[in-house]
Amino acid sequence: MESARYPLPPREHRYGGAGWLVWGGIILGSRTDLHVQSVTMIGHIYRDVILEQHVRLFRGAMGAEFLFMDDNVRPHRANIVNECLQSEDITRMDWPAYSPDLNPIEHVWDMLGRRIAARQPPPTCLPELRRALLDEWCSIPQDQIDNLILSMPWRFKAYIASSGRHTTY
Repeated sequence: MESARYPLPPREHRYGGAGWLVWGGIILGSRTDLHVQSVTMIGHIYRDVILEQHVRLFRGAMGAEFLFMDDNVRPHRANIVNECLQSEDITRMDWPAYSPDLNPIEHVWDMLGRRIAARQPPPTCLPELRRALLDEWCSIPQDQIDNLILSMPWRFKAYIASSGRHTTY
């Protein structure tokens, strides 16, 4: 893969009973701001909040080489989402379900989660969690994100060599 652009699929987390939608985009040499909102993910929320407000603009800035990646969860496959992507001429990367070993985005989410878990003192309320997410997102070294993106050819080779089973990546 050459310099593909990878918007991070949104993550929905439960923290103190509230649902949080967290979304960001990564690219070689850069990343988007992290967006943290208190909503529950369903198809029209995904379209209205993520695709319309962020992905469409990100695609416009990146141009024709833009390739959108999500993680195949049900809200991402809703008809209204597919229609939106088609109407905006956004190409979605074909991606096998249940393949986090291959997906650099999953590793970025893992880095972010580990950074939040290591905070002392840990966030104790939703506003603190939101601030911590935003701070830690900015603190992830860009070279680590770039290395994850650049490792994709090796991830694919390892995946093929393992006949689709778990890899060391």
